[in-house]
Amino acid sequence: MTIDELIENFELLGDWEERYAYLIDLGKKLPAMPEAHKNDATKVQGCMSNVWLYATTDEQSPPRFRFEADSDAFIVKGLVSLLLTVYAGHTAEEILAIDAEGMFDRLGLQAHLSPTRANGLHAMVERIRAEAHSQTA
Repeated sequence: MTIDELIENFELLGDWEERYAYLIDLGKKLPAMPEAHKNDATKVQGCMSNVWLYATTDEQSPPRFRFEADSDAFIVKGLVSLLLTVYAGHTAEEILAIDAEGMFDRLGLQAHLSPTRANGLHAMVERIRAEAHSQTA
């Protein structure tokens, strides 16, 4: 799913109660993350909820990122799923070029997330960007 498709899906929904339900559904569809990958090294710092993010790259040239992630909070897990939809399968350069803030504004997330969830969302994006930076260094 592209960013535009994701935004289109969001816009089809009525109020924010429906959008939160959509986020929760996205989280329920997130593939299970192996318990062995849930550790201090994969835990995202800056999130109130527990969030784990495990990144790998494939053998293509240039390598494309694959992510496994999980959270113990329903809406946060949906936000994780949303981010993986946007970032997975991209190269480091493509990931670094994605305008996450613009996407959040278009989705209306900035205005409808609590400050702690918004901070956690930004922490997840920064973690993904750090993984991409590690491939370009």
